[in-house]
Amino acid sequence: MEKPKMYKRKRVIILFAALLVIFCGLQFLRPEITNPPITGDLKVPHEVQSILKNSCYDCHSNETNLTWYDKIAPASWLVAQHIKDGRSGLNFSNWDQLSAADQKAKLWESVNQVTLGAMPLGSYTLAHPKAELSPKDIKVLKDYIWNLRVNNIQQDTSKINALKAQSDHFKKAEVQSEVPKAPNGIAYIADYKNWAVVSTTQRVDNGTMRIIYGNDIAIKAIKKKQISPWPDGAILAKAAYDEIEDAEGNISQGAFKQVEFMIKDHKKYEATNGWGFARFKTLQLEPYGKNADFTIECMRCHQPMEKNDHVFTLPILQ
Repeated sequence: MEKPKMYKRKRVIILFAALLVIFCGLQFLRPEITNPPITGDLKVPHEVQSILKNSCYDCHSNETNLTWYDKIAPASWLVAQHIKDGRSGLNFSNWDQLSAADQKAKLWESVNQVTLGAMPLGSYTLAHPKAELSPKDIKVLKDYIWNLRVNNIQQDTSKINALKAQSDHFKKAEVQSEVPKAPNGIAYIADYKNWAVVSTTQRVDNGTMRIIYGNDIAIKAIKKKQISPWPDGAILAKAAYDEIEDAEGNISQGAFKQVEFMIKDHKKYEATNGWGFARFKTLQLEPYGKNADFTIECMRCHQPMEKNDHVFTLPILQ
């Protein structure tokens, strides 16, 4: 009876030794994670900067501060990919390469994702609990973004003129010619304006308002509370307009800016998590994107909302 036990123990020791050798060998295959030069850092109040550095900079800057366990393979491979993806989408160390408008937009999107709980990633805060934002931290960020809002009252003259110009254009315009398709083949859907309104949002960073519409399939899914995931055939359209504010704070819809579509088809758009994306800008409805790869930008933005089927919109029709 002793021999089988000894044999079993020997096998366990050999297996453990083999795993140890493999683990040690993996440490020689760790990806190199470097911090490239900073070309232009984000200029914000110290309190805001401290919060961002503590919770965002490890993946969204060239000031990544790795812990000892971040450097251990195979975890280091995942860390390296997160940093690569994070810097690609938003890099505070290259802030000077963005226009003033894009800087505001990036900050607004970042704080919006933090408010929704989509950022920092749960997998990151699990390993780095100090990076989790407190309600006070979130309030500081939201207050800062609010103070960056466009002063609509000062700009309303130009916005009113823009709205009048659009109205005049529609009065004089003949039947619109066919709108070119988006680079990924998605066609403009003119009928979206006849769909039910799902929700509205506001972009305080650029003084615009969004009206989100849903087709019949989307509205039916909302009423049945079957939006996690959304059913195939559901389409959401988000139209952006100037936001016009009068001296008393009343808001009205201004000139049209763009419309974006999200079309659910889990097979056709499998590569983009089941959603097809398209954006048409200005009155000329110019398709956004130089090629079909523009959807990478869309997915990068929507990825944090994976638990909500990659949709930011919270329907009010429930």
